[in-house]
Amino acid sequence: MLKLDFHPSGRHFLQIPGPSPVPDRILRAMSLPTIDHRGPEFAVLAFKVIADMQKIFQTQHPVMIYPASGTGAWEAALVNTLSVGDHVLMYETGQFATLWNKLATRLGIKTEFIGMPGSEGWRHGVQADLIEARLKADTNHTIKAVCVVHNETSTGVTSDIPAVRRAMDNAKHPALLLVDTVSGLAAIDYRHDAWGVDVTVGGSQKGLMLPPGLGFNALSPKAIEASKKSTMPKSFWAWDEMIEFNKTGYFPSTPNTNLLYGLSEACDMILGQGLEVVFKRHKRWSDGACAAVTAWGLPIQCADPALHSPILTGVMTPEGVDADAVRKVIYERFDCSLGTGLGKVKGRMFRIGHLGDCNDLTVIAAVSACEMGLKLSGVKLAGSGVQAAMDYFSAHPVPALIR
Repeated sequence: MLKLDFHPSGRHFLQIPGPSPVPDRILRAMSLPTIDHRGPEFAVLAFKVIADMQKIFQTQHPVMIYPASGTGAWEAALVNTLSVGDHVLMYETGQFATLWNKLATRLGIKTEFIGMPGSEGWRHGVQADLIEARLKADTNHTIKAVCVVHNETSTGVTSDIPAVRRAMDNAKHPALLLVDTVSGLAAIDYRHDAWGVDVTVGGSQKGLMLPPGLGFNALSPKAIEASKKSTMPKSFWAWDEMIEFNKTGYFPSTPNTNLLYGLSEACDMILGQGLEVVFKRHKRWSDGACAAVTAWGLPIQCADPALHSPILTGVMTPEGVDADAVRKVIYERFDCSLGTGLGKVKGRMFRIGHLGDCNDLTVIAAVSACEMGLKLSGVKLAGSGVQAAMDYFSAHPVPALIR
């Protein structure tokens, strides 16, 4: 059993794809004294973070901020737009798409879960043509929403959301488009308005560099109209009360005050650097990590190089090698935490996170820990991933640094 006072020397390398490391600057902001969430100071803070999050989501429309996890934000997206018994099309890209589907069924929604068969389907993104074909077949428009995951955290695959929107438009289908970008938000280019998304789901613990505890819904006017007809039971998640309270800088229930201080600081860091620079930085880390895995001679979980996630890289271990046993060696010997394989790929892969408060040396250190752990686990490697990552980073200058 791990002791609560376990503090080895040096910093722990938290290289899971979220929760991501929290910068000291954000920790200091969160340590400010708690203020009255009904007082005038709070309204100033609330107006700022809502406006900042509209910039992060790239939307002109309301953004709901809940004291909740991404799972809560999933539920909020569904209960505000749908009614019990509604038919929803969901696409299977990995474990988190699977969990969202499970949540929907528990709410009494009739889900249709499509995708490529077996674990091989978890190596690919959303196939927009499958969605288009299914919607064209739905001539009576019984399908009320299409739900997809933008960045599948369990696999390291990023899907093409504009292609999904085009598929829906080509089918001339009125269904709502609901997108989970919990792990992609503030790390991967995402455009709520331009891509025609109706509800986008986000969370605080990934690219925003905060602890878990804030969940987001970015809305479209079409989604707001749908919420007026939804009969799904809701109170805490209800958008109507949130929208009205937010107009005056307040929330209908007690907000996560000190996390909002941290959110304000995180937005200052991200927007101060510029979203485009942040996105390029994450893509560069992904390319460096992928160069390392390729040098090892191991498969990357994402089969399409064009869809490699900028926030994590999934590493598939050879047949007969337990990826979790490799992770255990890396953690115990080198104090580095990696993401486990989930669901259909449990024990077959591990995940290297490279997001948020990270830099080239952080990625190289994580690659070093993995390389040593793989060798200690008896995995024969084709070459040095550490050298490949160093070569990549030294040949590709950093676009900018957060100051």
